[in-house]
Formats: sequence, structure tokens, C-alpha cells
Amino acid sequence: MNEISVAQLVPVLQTAIGPVILISGVGLLLLTMTNRLGRAIDRARTLADALPSADGDVAAAITAQLRIFWRRARLIRLAIILASLSALSAAILIIVLFLTALWSLEAAWFIGILFTVSMSCLILSLIVFIHDTNQSLTALKMELKRDGVREL
Repeated sequence: MNEISVAQLVPVLQTAIGPVILISGVGLLLLTMTNRLGRAIDRARTLADALPSADGDVAAAITAQLRIFWRRARLIRLAIILASLSALSAAILIIVLFLTALWSLEAAWFIGILFTVSMSCLILSLIVFIHDTNQSLTALKMELKRDGVREL
């Protein structure tokens, strides 16, 4: 096994900066997503508490909104899972970068796969997150309609 000098490790550290920044950004996205999940769950609980005392059209409207909140919670969970997988694969990428440098291995194909997986998971997470945003607007529209507010 060849020993590696600090001077040889510096380019590896520079290469690892990108995935580290990616992990930081994904962490902020995860914070936003978990906050949205918490708010969706809290709102669904409030509606569920109001459901037993509701009657007729109000009960039907609450039930429809609860269905949307259930879909939203599942979408946000999926977005969180995908974003977490993105951060996880970026972290593994950093480790692989160091191990390949330390052991003088050639694993460019594996590094490329890890980077592609990380970015793919991030892209899918953002697509699901956008879909959740659209669902939240649908729920708002239903609530406004129930409260008698005409189309805006």
C-alpha cells in the first residue's frame, strides 16, 4: 500500500468540497420539508378533530381536505426520503473519494455512479416537493370554497 502525502490529499479535499456543499444544501431542504410535514400533520389533526361535530356538506368538505392532507404527507415523506438518500450518497461519495486516494484505486465509474445517484435523488425529491406545493394550493382552494370565498 502506497503512502499518500498531505500534498497529494489536498486535491482530494478540494474535490470533496462539492459533495459537502450538496449535503449542506440538502440539509436545509430537509429542514423545510420536515416543517411542511409537521404543518400538514397538525392541520390534518385539527380537521380530524372537527369532523365528528360536522354534518352534511361540511363533513364532506373536511373529509376531502383530509384526503389531500394524507396525500401531501405521503408526498412530503417521499421527498424527505429522496433528499436523505441524496445526502447519504453524497456522504458515501466523499468517503469513496478519500479511500480511492489513500489506496491509489481507480474507481471513477463508482464515483460517477454515486454522484449521479445523489443528483437524481435530489431532482426527484424536488419534483415531489413541487407536487406537494400544488396539493397544498388545492387544499386551500377547497377550504376557501367551503368558506364561501369565490374564485380569486
